[in-house]
This record gives sequence, C-alpha cells and structure tokens, in this order.
Amino acid sequence: MVRQRTTDGPRATFRQLLPHLTRQRGPLVLAVVLSILASLASLAQPLLVGLIIADVQAGKPFGSTVWFVVGLVIFSALMGAAQHYLLQRMGESVVLSTRRQLIARMLHLPIREFDVRRTGDLVSRVGADATLLRAVLTQGLVEAVGGALTFVGAIVAMAIIDWVLLAATAGVLVVAFGAVGALSGRIRRASTAAQERVGSLTAAVERAVSGVRTIRAANATAREIEEIDRESVGAYRAGLGVARASAFVVPVAGIAMQVSLLVVLGLGGLRVAEGSIGVAELVTFVLFLFMLVLPLGTFFGAISAVNQALGALGRIQEIIDLPSEGELESTSRMTADVTGIEPGSAVAFVGVSFGYDEVEVLHEVTFSAPRGRRTALVGPSGAGKSTILALIERFYEPTSGTIAIDGVDIRDIDRHDLRARIGYVEQDAPVLAGTVRDNLLIGHPSATDAECEAVLRAVNLGARFLDPGPDGSPAPGLDANVGEDGIMLSGGERQRLAIARAILARPPILLLDEATASLDGGNEALLRDAIDAASQGRTLIVIAHRLATVVDSDRIVVVDEGRIIGTGTHEELLGSTPLYRELAQHQLLA
Repeated sequence: MVRQRTTDGPRATFRQLLPHLTRQRGPLVLAVVLSILASLASLAQPLLVGLIIADVQAGKPFGSTVWFVVGLVIFSALMGAAQHYLLQRMGESVVLSTRRQLIARMLHLPIREFDVRRTGDLVSRVGADATLLRAVLTQGLVEAVGGALTFVGAIVAMAIIDWVLLAATAGVLVVAFGAVGALSGRIRRASTAAQERVGSLTAAVERAVSGVRTIRAANATAREIEEIDRESVGAYRAGLGVARASAFVVPVAGIAMQVSLLVVLGLGGLRVAEGSIGVAELVTFVLFLFMLVLPLGTFFGAISAVNQALGALGRIQEIIDLPSEGELESTSRMTADVTGIEPGSAVAFVGVSFGYDEVEVLHEVTFSAPRGRRTALVGPSGAGKSTILALIERFYEPTSGTIAIDGVDIRDIDRHDLRARIGYVEQDAPVLAGTVRDNLLIGHPSATDAECEAVLRAVNLGARFLDPGPDGSPAPGLDANVGEDGIMLSGGERQRLAIARAILARPPILLLDEATASLDGGNEALLRDAIDAASQGRTLIVIAHRLATVVDSDRIVVVDEGRIIGTGTHEELLGSTPLYRELAQHQLLA
C-alpha cells in the first residue's frame, strides 16, 4: 500500500544556502569579477556600434572602431569560457562538501533514526538532492551578478538615449517580474515533492535489490515490479509538477523581449520620424534593449534553479540538523544505586529500564557480568536479550538506571573509547561488500596478514580461504571477494567471519548475539573452541537459543518479558527457575 505524502516537505531558506556557497569564497569572487568584466565588455559594444553608424552617416572612417568591437567580442567570449569552467568546478566542489557534511552527520546519527528511516531515501539525499545544489552556481546565480550590472548599465544608457522608450520598456518588464514572483513559490513546493518521490523510489529499488532472492523465492517479482512502477510513476508525475511550475519562467523572458522589441521599434520609429532621436540612437537603444532583456532569462532561470535547490537543501538540512548520538544525551540523569554493583564486575546493570516508542522493553534490569568470565543471556525470543547488548554498546540510552563498565557509568565514557573496549557480533552477522581482508580490518586496521590468517584458522575458515583446493587450485586468500552483503558466503561462514573480525581487535569485552545460530554441529563445536580460546582473560557475554552453547558459562542470566527472572549456573537454574528448566527440557539438555 502506497503511503500518502504531502507536498509540504522540509524546506530551506536562502540564508541556509549561503554557507554552502561561501565555502568557495575565493573562486566565487573570481567568478563574479569575470562576470563583471564580461558585462562591461558587452555594455561597451552598443555604444561603439552607435559610433560606427554615426561615422558612416557622416562619411568618416570607422575601421579602427570595428576592430575594437571585434576585440571586445572575443574578450567577452574568453571571459565567459573561463567563468563557465570556474562555475562548473565550484558546483562540483559545493556538491562534494555538502555530501561530506551530510555523510559525516548521517553516519553519526543515533541508531534510532535508522530504525525509522528508509535506507534508500537517505541514499537519495546524498545522491540526487546534493546534485541539485550544483545548479545554483551553474545555472545562473553567479552569472546573475554580472547580468545585474549589465541590466543596470543598460537602463542608465537607455535613459540617457531616450527616457520615453525606456518608460515603455519598463512597463513590460514590471509585468514579467510579477509573473515570475507568482511562480516562484509553486516551483519550490513542486521541487520538494519531486525530491521526496525520488527518495521513495530509491528506497523501493534498494529494498527490492537487497531482497531479490527472497522476492524470487516467494514468486513476488511481479508484485515488486508493480510497486516500484507505482513509485516511478509517482516520481514522474512529481517531475511533471516541477516542469509545469517552471515551464513559464524562462519563456517569460522571451515574451518580454518580443513585446519590448515591438514596442521600441514602433514607438522608436515614430520618435525618429518626429526628429526626437536619430537612427544611430535608435539602433543603440535596441542593442541595449537586448542586453537588458537577455539577463532576465538568466535571472529567471536562476530563480527556478535556486527554488529547486532550496527544496533539495531542505531535505539535506533535515538530516544535518538532527543531533548526532554524541549530542543526543539523556535529558535527565537518573541517580542510580551503584553500591549494588558486584565487586569485580566488568559489566553491570542497575535498575535499567528502556523502551521503544513508549513501549517498555526492559523493566528494572539488574545483573552483573564478572570480569574475565563468561556470562550467558538466555530466554524466549523477544525477551530483550539483544536490547541489553545494544544498550551496552550505547546504541540507545536507558530511560532509567545505570549501566557500568568496570564500575564507571558508560555515559561518562567517550563512545569511541567505550566501543574500543567491546567486540560485538550482531545476530544477523553482517558482512560488508569487499574482500575478506576488508572485513577483518574494520575494527583493527593495523592488523598484519599473519594475524588475519591466524584468526581465520581459529574460527575454522582456514580451509575455505587459506588452503589450496583439493584439485591443487590456489587458495582464495585474504583478497577473496565476499560479494554484496557477503552473499558469496554461507550463513555459517558469515557468522564465523564476523566473529573473527571481533576477535582480531582483541577487546577486553566480547558480546556475541546468537553467534552460532547458523552453524552445524561440527562447526559449532569448533567455533566454541575458538571462542573459548579467544575469551581467555576476557569478559564474554553471549546470547544463544541453543543452551548447549551456554551450559558451561560461569553465570547464566534468564530474561523473560524484559525482566531478569533468574541468575546462576546451569545446575542451579534447573532447580530454581521453571522457565530455564522448560527451555532445557525442550532442547534435551536436562
């Protein structure tokens, strides 16, 4: 079902656009100077043409003046070429700096923002929306500065030549400006709506491409194509809305030119017949008229480009203005009873509660994970186990209570330093596009190839990547491509690679969320051995559905409906906690 959208999306003001332009202050000033020089050269040309006509009428030689006009035309063209290159380069620089700012902000947003926003829409803001900012520079804004000088200079010259013809011309131009002003707001609204539609289309395509195997297996290809087609049609119609809103902007300049020319030729011919002005003055006035109206086309085009850019900048600014996770701290710091923390605890929860969108997930959770020991979190699906690990990583902030690392509230620890102490393997074990080496070095970029190979063997991936094939074929090695989202690997291989990545960084605390869920019995046993070896001297907190992976843990914490209902060893919990006993019986462990 296609969700309803409004045309009133986030908007930016011209004041918000200025910082993006002034980052290129030096080239911007140079471009304006070139525009002014080109305008001065253009303004001189009608005056020289008038002199040539006067010399012809008087029978005087005019050859040197003609060559001077030719020189001015060439000079003006060279200035225009230099300005064009400079503006294109500035436009690309504005797009680059905006993308850098947007990406830096986007990748520091709180995890909660990624929970509610569509990935494709965020990608669209980095791509299509940022590109529209280029048009501000390349489609007339800076050229409008030179055009303004030409416009003013032409008006002054036309007033000197004949104020009556100027008054008639001004009447036409006032009507043209009024028409453009009326269209300006419509262009901005239509552009914002169009960019939102493009964002939704990008999100729909990203969803279909990332889940193409699931879609094929479910025979849902036709339905997905239909859904994407609806989004494409929506983007098309929104684009037509921009076209309709801006269709009359540039033609207004053409109409103004034609009407002004007809008025000047008709009224000017009458003025010549009356002897009020001469033929040379009328020709000079007409040339200035062209110089007066032509900048209007640039000016009106700049209005259209700026309004589209402001619509796109509104979507960009919406993300940039969001607080990063470092800025979004808890508004209130609850006073926690840290005296209840067990001595020697590496990780401790004291009265921690947390919820998503007013739905409480954890309720007054209190437990400790002893330093250098293995602590297992077990319980039904949806009990809140993964949320506990997410809170340790500070992906989210608790609504109340305290989480401590080595006796220190994690809110008093820099996030970078906190995460440097923790190795985290997520439940779905994401693998990033690239090579095996790329994935291993994410958390430990200075690791050597020998260290990478050792950790691969430790998680039983040596035969897959490091040993020659049965037929003597060379080993894929660390440069083996894992494909988009690790599609070249099996589920078990993705999990083992993710665990190898965490182990390689040698953090003092390891968090494993369903780390062995996709492994067969043999590989699970080998991986447990690897985890045992890697956890020596480290604190390990592990979540697993299969209790076989946690029965020998030093401490087992049973979680149910966001509450801690039991803590102890396997044998202790069999006797004290009915839910644990039930889980064990269902898995034939008792």
